[in-house]
Amino acid sequence: MYKEYPHKRYKITLDWVKKHVSKQERILDLGIENPFSEILKQEGYTVFNTKGEDLDLVPEIVKEFNVEVVTGFEILEHLVSPLPLLKELPVKKALFSVPLSLWFAPAYQSKTDPWDRHYHEFEDWQFDWLMEKSGWEVTDRIKWAHPVKKIGFRPILRSFTPRYYAVCVEKKG
Repeated sequence: MYKEYPHKRYKITLDWVKKHVSKQERILDLGIENPFSEILKQEGYTVFNTKGEDLDLVPEIVKEFNVEVVTGFEILEHLVSPLPLLKELPVKKALFSVPLSLWFAPAYQSKTDPWDRHYHEFEDWQFDWLMEKSGWEVTDRIKWAHPVKKIGFRPILRSFTPRYYAVCVEKKG
């Protein structure tokens, strides 16, 4: 079935979810419905999504969902301040992934969509620190590279430099 997924990161992220979330646990996936939340549903998970609210301005929206796990795959980097949202999460376990900062490439900014840009691209230690400051303990982590099919210096670097970082976190205390 993995051959059907359009992106390598979908396969890795699905394996990550399967490792940490049972199909009996209901998931709130931050952000609007997306191809990956549909994959989770096809795999037998119960998934709810936020409706496109600005999570910087209304982080408390997450309290409206009756779930056991929150996921946020490539969304926290779009927030000016993820800290208030992370503190509001009404669950004991969450899974997140973010793009890592690459010394050889600027932060992502869409040329056509003014909302599709990265306010943050983290180093792993920065993301771990954000989790700790917001009351979460990192219990597991992975990194992976994301090669591109282009020729050049940057594509070579992308073939072995980790681009994505995922964590499983649990509420402290």
